[in-house]
Amino acid sequence: MKFGGTSVGDEKCIANVVNIIKESREEGNEIAVVVSAMTRVTDQLIATAEEVINCKQKPALDAFITSIRSRHMKVLEAVAPDYVDEIGEYLDSRLNKLSNILLAVHNLRELTPRSKDYIISFGERLSAPIISAALRQAGIPSCYMSGCDAGILTDGVHNGATALPESYARIQARVGALLTEEVPVVMGYMGCAADGAVTTLGRSGSDYSGAIVGAGIDADEILIWTDVDGVMTTDPRIIPEARVINSISFLEMMEMSYFGAKVIHPRALVPAMQKNIPVRVKNTFNPSHPGTVVIREPHADKRIVKAISLIQNSCLIKVGGAVMAGRPGVAGEIFTTLAEAGVNVMLISQGSSEMTISMIINEEQLDAALSALAEVKQRGCIREFGFDRDVAVVSVVGAGMAGTYGTLGRIFHGLGVAGINVMMLSQGSEVNVSFVVKRADGVKAVRAIHEEYHLEEEEEA
Repeated sequence: MKFGGTSVGDEKCIANVVNIIKESREEGNEIAVVVSAMTRVTDQLIATAEEVINCKQKPALDAFITSIRSRHMKVLEAVAPDYVDEIGEYLDSRLNKLSNILLAVHNLRELTPRSKDYIISFGERLSAPIISAALRQAGIPSCYMSGCDAGILTDGVHNGATALPESYARIQARVGALLTEEVPVVMGYMGCAADGAVTTLGRSGSDYSGAIVGAGIDADEILIWTDVDGVMTTDPRIIPEARVINSISFLEMMEMSYFGAKVIHPRALVPAMQKNIPVRVKNTFNPSHPGTVVIREPHADKRIVKAISLIQNSCLIKVGGAVMAGRPGVAGEIFTTLAEAGVNVMLISQGSSEMTISMIINEEQLDAALSALAEVKQRGCIREFGFDRDVAVVSVVGAGMAGTYGTLGRIFHGLGVAGINVMMLSQGSEVNVSFVVKRADGVKAVRAIHEEYHLEEEEEA
């Protein structure tokens, strides 16, 4: 079981977590738990680490440390009063180390990737002992351990590490061996490189940790506990009629995640896919809801389309010129240069004349992309390039789309009825069609397709 930041945000939330674990244990299940930092703690750590570099005077760390300590001690006193002295002493030792490393960053005027990873891992270092103590308070034997102690061995990349295959045997020996006697609570978001350096796992790293641990112990099911009932047909904030999807395949879920769905990050699915372990998304605050199960084989739905994602902060770049036509290696020049500039290209479309390439990138990377393309132009590979910030990406996902006649026609019919013009189309997967529209038409496009396929209705077998 993995519990996210909102699931462990305060004493009431942690009480829910304890009840969920207790009920599952009473059903005869052996459980390993992975936890995130409490809500917003990691953001606070990142902000503070970046602030202390620029402080001309000694930074006022005492107020920050006191605030963090007060929040965690308040929760500890509420959920595990018998363990306040034991866990309180541990928290104080961690916070003292945190204060020292932040002061060192200030004195050196340098925040290395290694130091930053160490600092931002402290949210989980503080939450896991409290949750383990809360379990013990409820009569459930428990211990806590870091991602390093649990056996998560990484490639050493800071703020985006990947777990190495040898992690699984280590996790089985260190975590799996405990399951018959107690509930190990593992600090999410972190692992260790071969040299012992703490490495964080990047965006949604605790989900990734949960999947790694689940794969390591050969779990029957990996449960991702969050603050929503499951994976939705689309974002309910834009389409209130959106519905929880009962079942979805790994491939469908990865496509949805890549194109904007925030429930599960694609990396978190990889360990589960490798070992064919179902992943279930459930709501900590509504545990009776069955949630969404992510499995290898797609669930058949007569409507073909299963979900729709929307990415708003996008930018359309067009690269062109007659010089590109029939010239080998032009596309390679363009995308290699963009990659070297750290620009991720989400969608690509090339005209049949070979004189135009359109692509979608994150708006935050526009300046880097334009600089890279200027270099390509200077080398004579392209004649011109331009961009349009006023766009949104709509992604339509469904395993039933593969080999189904008329899918694109039906999608575009719905868009046409709604009066929406498509600026770019890309189909890079059998289960996904993505297209670009004006930003003002993004929500309208999602609604049009959602209604066209009646996704608000329960699934049809």
